[in-house]
Amino acid sequence: MGFGPNGFTIHSAETDARPGGVFRLCLRSPDGKDYWVRGEYREVLAPERLVITCTADDEMGITRLEEVIDVKLTQRGGKTELKLLATARGASAEAAAMLEGMPKGWAQTITRLDGHLKPNP
Repeated sequence: MGFGPNGFTIHSAETDARPGGVFRLCLRSPDGKDYWVRGEYREVLAPERLVITCTADDEMGITRLEEVIDVKLTQRGGKTELKLLATARGASAEAAAMLEGMPKGWAQTITRLDGHLKPNP
């Protein structure tokens, strides 16, 4: 299953989706660069809400970006409405580049997710 912006793949993932559970994954960009993300599940209220904290680390394990992601799912007219609020911060030039691309990256990620959820004809 595709996750992340267009062209990105996940080559490593570990997750424990429960409050207090942790996750770690590696997103690989189309040019082969790895982006490690780790975090914790703050809230898991299936099927309507998920809140996680996460950090993006560089190759040396130094945190470059911190983010809180709040996802709300609501049933409306036989469809699911997804609202995502991502609050992020980081002090490095690399974090600034990630922050600048975040709206586009999240939009592509949600579009990829939608493609997996649509029923096959």
